[in-house]
Amino acid sequence: MSYRGRVKEGVVVLEGGIRLAEGTEVEVLPVAQTPAPPTGGLGQRLLKHAATVKGMPSDLARNHDHYIHGTPRNWSVMLRPGGR
Repeated sequence: MSYRGRVKEGVVVLEGGIRLAEGTEVEVLPVAQTPAPPTGGLGQRLLKHAATVKGMPSDLARNHDHYIHGTPRNWSVMLRPGGR
């Protein structure tokens, strides 16, 4: 016979208020828990990784085609006052 329950404050409490006789030998097999679904949208979940890559050029976002495909850099954007 098997019973289900949960651990509360370090003690296994069986469902339905079932009580076993004192000294009863038991075998406990934890049930795998399904992880909770992530909260927030995809943007919020990806935001935690923003600006975590080190050693990249400061204009990587602006000139990614140059770094990936070898196209000419977009210097006009970089030469404006404020660089934006």
